[in-house]
Parts: sequence; C-alpha cells; structure tokens
Amino acid sequence: MKPLSGLDGAFLHLETPETPMHVGSLHLFDLPPGYRGDFHAAVKRLIARRLHLAPVFRRKLAPMLLQFANPAWIRDDAPDMDYHVQRLTLPPPGTLAQLEDCTGRLHSELLDRSRPLWRIYVIDGLASGQAGYYVKVHHAVLDGQAGVLLTQTLFDLTPRPRSVPRPRGRSTASAEDPGMGELAVAALRHDAGQYLKLIRHLPQVVRTLVGLLGTTGGAAPGALGQNFGFGPRTPLNVPITGERSFAALSLPLDALKQLAAQHEAKLNDVVLALCSGALRRYLAHHGGIPRKPLTAAMPISLRAAGNTEMTTQATMTLVNLQTHLKDPIKRLRAIRDAAGAAKALTGRARGILPTDFPTIATPWVLHGLAWLYGRLGVARRIPPIANVVVSNVPGPPVPLYAAGMRMATYWPLSIAEHGVGLNVTVMSYAGAMGFGFTAARSAVPDARRLSAALAEAFDELVAASAPPQPEAATRPRRAVTPPASPTKKARTAAPRKGRP
Repeated sequence: MKPLSGLDGAFLHLETPETPMHVGSLHLFDLPPGYRGDFHAAVKRLIARRLHLAPVFRRKLAPMLLQFANPAWIRDDAPDMDYHVQRLTLPPPGTLAQLEDCTGRLHSELLDRSRPLWRIYVIDGLASGQAGYYVKVHHAVLDGQAGVLLTQTLFDLTPRPRSVPRPRGRSTASAEDPGMGELAVAALRHDAGQYLKLIRHLPQVVRTLVGLLGTTGGAAPGALGQNFGFGPRTPLNVPITGERSFAALSLPLDALKQLAAQHEAKLNDVVLALCSGALRRYLAHHGGIPRKPLTAAMPISLRAAGNTEMTTQATMTLVNLQTHLKDPIKRLRAIRDAAGAAKALTGRARGILPTDFPTIATPWVLHGLAWLYGRLGVARRIPPIANVVVSNVPGPPVPLYAAGMRMATYWPLSIAEHGVGLNVTVMSYAGAMGFGFTAARSAVPDARRLSAALAEAFDELVAASAPPQPEAATRPRRAVTPPASPTKKARTAAPRKGRP
C-alpha cells in the first residue's frame, strides 16, 4: 500500500465528466504486406507477460472513508486483460481523419476507478494497412517523463521482443486489502511527514524567495515580467463539455533543430513559435487575432536525473507567445527571450517547488472547486491566466516495436480544462516531432484546422529563415515551372502514413 502524493491526488480530485484527467498517445504501426496475423492478440499477450515490470499496470485505488484524504495505491495482480486491451475496427474507407475522430471519442471517456487506471485500444481498418494503437493512463499515475519510461516496458528496440523474466511467487487477485483503519493511519502518517518536511525546509524557502526578488537571472530586460498577467479572451477560453477533438502532425526533427541553431534558440523555443504561428492562423478565422498576445502554460519537469518513479514530478510556468507579432522571425526571438526568462526563474525555484503536500480535506476542497468552476461558468467571467497549454517532452530517439511491428508515429494526447480548451503536447520520436492537438469540442470543434495551421506556420518559418537568393540582373527572365517546395518535402518526410 502506498498513499498518493498531494500532486497525484489533485489530478483525481479535479476530475469531472467534463474534464477527464488522463493522458495518452496515438501510434501507427507498420504491418507487413498481406499480414494475416492478429496484432491485437499479440499485443495483449505481450502486455500480460510484462505486467510485473511496471507498477502502473497493477495499481488500483483504495478509496479513503468519506474521502477525507487521498486514497492509496494497492496492488491488483490479476487485471482483466479483455477489458484493458481492446480491439476496434474503423468503418470504410479507414482514413487518418477517422482515426483521429475515434481517438478523440476514446479520450473523452473516464477511466474506471475500480480498476487499474489504464487502457489500450488496437484499431484495425485503416486504408494504409497500418494498425492504430491508442493508450491512455490517468495523470494521477504518471507524468510525461514517467510516460516515456513506461514505453520501455510496452515496446522493444528490435522486431524481436526481448526476453522478460517471469515474476517470482504466485499471483493472487488482490495481494493487499487494507482496512479503513489502516488507510486512515497511512493518511495521518503521510500528512505528519509533510508538515515536518515543510517546517524543516522553511528557511531554505525563505532564502530562495528573497533571492528571486528583483533578479532576472541574466534574462533580457522585461522578458520575465511579460510572462505574467492575464491573457486575452479567445474562443479557446470557455467552459467546456466532455467531448474531445484530436488531430496530429509530424514534422522533421532535423529541420526544427536547424531552425533553432540558425536563430540561437532552443528546440522548445521553435516549438512554441510554431504553436504561436498556428494559433494566429486559426484565430484569424475564429474571432480574430487579439491585440494582446496569448499566454501559454508550459509544464516543466522537476524529475531528477535517474529518477524512474511512476509519479507526477512537474510544475507549470507561463510564457508569452508573442502572437501580436506578424513577422515569424521576430516572434521566434521574442519567444526565445520570454521562455528563457521563465525557465531561469523555475530553475532557481526548483528546490522549493512541492510535488507532495498534506492531503487531509484536500479531496473535498479540490473536487468542490472543480465542480463549482464548471457549473458557474467562471471561465466566461474572468480573463484567462493562460490561453493554451503547450508541453514538449523528449521521447525515444530510435524506432520502437510492439509484437514485432515497427512504430511509425508517436502522437501524444493530454488534458483540456475549463477556460483552457486546447492542449498542444509534443513528443520527439525517431527523427520526427509529433504534435498532438487535444481540444474540447465546445472550444475547437475540428482540431484538424489547427494541425493544418501548424503545417503552414512551419512553411512560413522555414521560408522566412532561408537566405535571400540573388537575382540575375543580366539574364532574361522566362516562365518556368516552379520546383516542389523543399519545406513540403521535409514535412512529408516524417512518418505520416495513412493521411489522405
């Protein structure tokens, strides 16, 4: 038995039917021509043999009496594999758009809290001949970095699945069954430890806060201050329903790294600039581009090197997206300065940012606030602190395999909230950068308009970054057929099989 941390428990208590709190990913797997096997059955057998390798697969919740504190994790050694690994078939013609819509519907459904909080769907019927693979896990179980660690259990580095040692001892349906008294004692012990930790670290907290006041950490003048303040009202920032729309796009990682080097920026700065350009295009046709720049909430990992614990260890910072700037180069450089200032501040405060805290009475408070926030339509009455969430997670640099089949794409999905109806999560994988647009349908009815806008923003930034070509003044001009755009070639070089 293990009590949930304060941060992990918060994702449980903030969950409502309108705001599911799970994260996920969508993949395409390349099947050989004329494949007659059963990929779904092979995946189910593979996961069943590896349940003991990751606590995620066998953790389920033991609720606290009257929910006066966080629940605890207990072990379920015999999860129902027919429930957790399911098969779906797309109707003809089996396009990628249908797969995206199917994934959006699956991402709208809450996970059953009486079971381990994960599900996998193998999706057949794609016209490309590939297999779809959608997995979702509750955010109370893991964060983005822990999700990358989980891929080491789910997938292999070669077509031949690695040999996995069998678990020791006999498995039972429930190895642990704590009583209410034991759960209550565990909650009190957890909170006592957190209060002692708070008292012990209080001097360090005070010193860090004093050091942060009046410092910029080497950031450009004014770069830090522009990240704070309310964002403009947009169609993205409304109360939401539970329905989700989803769209995905892969861009070549080398091209993005080249843009970063060319403008003395980080890869994450280029990701933010592309999201900013996509939002400009989208809003130009949906309410207009606000004069005040949009603000992005950006998760930052607090995970120490070598930490493999399956818990949430991250915080959130705000970054000005500079959407009021039309020029893509000026926008990128302004975002570079703003993001650098935000990361510097978070880095200096890393030692005092909590991922665990006392939890007695927390479930009542958080769930009540989440319910009231949605029911009262607060998101329509106050300006948004952030307009969008943009998260960038480093993923596997090499191809992965499941049951001998190569993974062609890695597109992440995340959480939309009241007042923040769009989440853009980005994951690098095997030479590509996969962008996943998870949106509440009440805020963004068709997320594919955003993925199309992202492709245009990429082309714009590449074109603006290209060196000017000298004109041959003495050579007579003649009409020629223009060659194919190199940016379009680069964009389609990423694995995107199945898109019509």
